[in-house]
Amino acid sequence: MMYSILKFLSTVVSILIIGALLPGIRIKGSTFWTASLVAIVLTILNFLIYPLMVILTLPITILTFGLFLLVINAFIVKLVSWIIPKFEVDSFWWALLFSILLSAVMLFFEMFLFPMD
Repeated sequence: MMYSILKFLSTVVSILIIGALLPGIRIKGSTFWTASLVAIVLTILNFLIYPLMVILTLPITILTFGLFLLVINAFIVKLVSWIIPKFEVDSFWWALLFSILLSAVMLFFEMFLFPMD
């Protein structure tokens, strides 16, 4: 349970950090609550839509040696921005950069907050 809470909070902090760094990403309103909502919706979409998208785009993913998964991640981020009006992503390229940076920051948190025993 504690792991899940820490993972969620690290995701929210990651979203806040990246939102502050990238000019094409805007988190409006109460930023912590908006980032929390973004984390929740992103998790739900990654659970429901991401696997379906991976299966549907498997041939192109194989042809691009898995790089097309970055496009799927960017599409999911853009979809989150369409669902949550207080989370704005200017373009596909900002969504792509956001998804790459989110993965990198989450990896950093995983390495230092949750080291393997």
